[in-house]
Amino acid sequence: MPNSYFQNKKILVTAGPTYEKIDPVRFIGNFSTGKMGIEIALKLAENGAQVDLVIGPTCLSVNHPNINVHHVVSALEMKDACMKYFPNCDMAILSAAVADYRPAEYQTQKIKKKEETFSIQLTKNPDIFKTLGELKQNHQKIIGFALETQNEIENAKQKLIIKNGDAIVLNSLNDEGAGFGKPTNKISVILKNGLIFDYSLKEKSEVAKDLLKCISENL
Repeated sequence: MPNSYFQNKKILVTAGPTYEKIDPVRFIGNFSTGKMGIEIALKLAENGAQVDLVIGPTCLSVNHPNINVHHVVSALEMKDACMKYFPNCDMAILSAAVADYRPAEYQTQKIKKKEETFSIQLTKNPDIFKTLGELKQNHQKIIGFALETQNEIENAKQKLIIKNGDAIVLNSLNDEGAGFGKPTNKISVILKNGLIFDYSLKEKSEVAKDLLKCISENL
C-alpha cells in the first residue's frame, strides 16, 4: 500500500561514490555502487514523490517517470547539483559516499612511473550534508548517512548534531553483509531527538522500505 506521506513531495537523493581525478587515467574513489540510494529513490517514486537523484559514477541504472537522474563525477560536482536542487525540495536523503579529500592539483598529463615512492597532496572536499544543513529551512528535512567502523553510535550522533540533520542512517562495516557492493544492508536510524531504530540485515530494497516507513512515522 502506498505511503501517502511522500505523495507529491519533492525529494533530493544522493547516491554512489565520487571520483576525484589525479590525472586523465587515475582517480581517488571508493567501492560504493549507488544501489542503496537507487532503491531509496525508487521507493520514493513508487510512493508518489518527485525525486531528483544526484548520482556518482556507477554501472547501475534507474528508470522511473518520477525520477530525474543527474549524473556527476566529483564531490564538487555533486555539491553544485545539490545546491541547485535542494532549495526547492521538501527533503534530502544523502546516501552518497562522497570522498573526504581530492588531489590538490590535477595533472593534465598521465603521471609517469619513475620513483619508488610517490606522494599526492590532498585537500578537503566540502561537506555536502553540513552545507545543506546550514541552508535548511523550517519546512525541510535532511536525512544523512554515516558509515562507521568504531564508536558507531556516538560518531553518528555527533555528525547529526554538527550537520543540523533531522535523522542519520548508520551503517557499520562491522556488520557482516552490510556496506558497499553488497545486495544487503543493515541500518540503524538515529533521530535528532535521540531515538534509535535498529533494523535487521535485509535486501536493500527492503531496507529502503524500512527507512521510508521510519521517516514517515517519526519526522
